[in-house]
Amino acid sequence: MPLARIDMVQGKTPEFRQTVGEVVYQAMHDVLNAPKDDRFQVIAEHAPGDFVFDPGFLGIQRSRGCIFIQLTLVAGRTVEQKQAFYKQVADELHRQLDVRREDVLISLVPVNADDWSFGNGEASLVN
Repeated sequence: MPLARIDMVQGKTPEFRQTVGEVVYQAMHDVLNAPKDDRFQVIAEHAPGDFVFDPGFLGIQRSRGCIFIQLTLVAGRTVEQKQAFYKQVADELHRQLDVRREDVLISLVPVNADDWSFGNGEASLVN
């Protein structure tokens, strides 16, 4: 049940943003076993001065084309699933949109099942 926040600097086309969202959703479904149609995404652009990152942190050279992807999801994915997710997203963004792999920053935020309400004021994933 991931909630994706996707952030980038201003100036990308609607088609570019839509494709980024599609790539993230497909990898969530393929690798993290997110259910079909479990697509909740916020895609936002920011003025260059409001999109701050270190261009050389950990020896990875990032450009102004950097994209931040943060998923809040139910805990329990393996390290191998997480690594496969990171790789599929970076590879597909590169293949489909020519985004540099170095420019794909991904953060996973695991939470408990009882931390979700998808509506009606109910803990949706609690039996």
